[in-house]
Amino acid sequence: MQLLKIAAPGPRVSDLLSLIRAPAALSVPGDVLAGAAAGGRPAAVRTLGMSASSICLYWGGMALNDYADAAVDAVERPGRPIPSGRVSRRRALAVAGGLTVAGLGLAALAGRRRGLATAVPLAGLVWAYDLALKSTPAGPAAMAGARAMDVLAGTRSVAPAVPAALVVGLHTYTVMTLSRHEIDGAPASVPAATLACSTAVALTAAALPTARVPRLAAAAGVLDYLGCYGLAQARSVRAPSARNIQGAVSEGILGLMPLQAALTAGRGAMVPAVALAAAHPVARRLARRVSPT
Repeated sequence: MQLLKIAAPGPRVSDLLSLIRAPAALSVPGDVLAGAAAGGRPAAVRTLGMSASSICLYWGGMALNDYADAAVDAVERPGRPIPSGRVSRRRALAVAGGLTVAGLGLAALAGRRRGLATAVPLAGLVWAYDLALKSTPAGPAAMAGARAMDVLAGTRSVAPAVPAALVVGLHTYTVMTLSRHEIDGAPASVPAATLACSTAVALTAAALPTARVPRLAAAAGVLDYLGCYGLAQARSVRAPSARNIQGAVSEGILGLMPLQAALTAGRGAMVPAVALAAAHPVARRLARRVSPT
């Protein structure tokens, strides 16, 4: 009698959401919105399409990150989807590839050649970071460049969006610098340096607007940014344990949202700025269920 082979069940949706760090994607559309606001009068369809493209590329990068780090995570983070056996390494690579292709396709539909001109190098930086650059001195700069490129993806006119791209890129550099110390903790000098840098980022974001109302709105976003990410780094300066560093990294990832709100409000785009500010506490609550790091 021939035995029937029962196929192994695939991963649960919750496991895939954990693999791609789903809540962290709430920090992505703000890059595109900040770039679109800087370019002036953004087209809604293009902005939504490029935001969706960026989310797909971000999620693909998260899946690729776990694919590349499977051996390390088996020792340092055994609860992650791949080392715990909830998602196979092969499945993670397929998810990464599929989401990257989807992201590029959306960029082509929404932004045509201009959209692909930013989406292709953005995807290249993400894959280069995960597969080759992460553990090298160039790692933080590569990811900072990816985030800066994401801001530029939102605009058809690059020059006006460069200040916002630099602010977001520099913030990202601080987060990636801290993330290298999530397992073993860090010397107090590391969070002290990133705190000084992120303070400079906040002051720059607050100084960019020229009109009074946008300046006040940008200041509110900056205060939220420093109240979350700044305080988390300050705790790490006092006690630079692995737990505090992990907390600072998490706040840094989601702290992009009030920073993006400040940049967007500074250009007079109040509706998306308010939406970003309102989404920030929601993202923080979701992060308690699915870690963004």
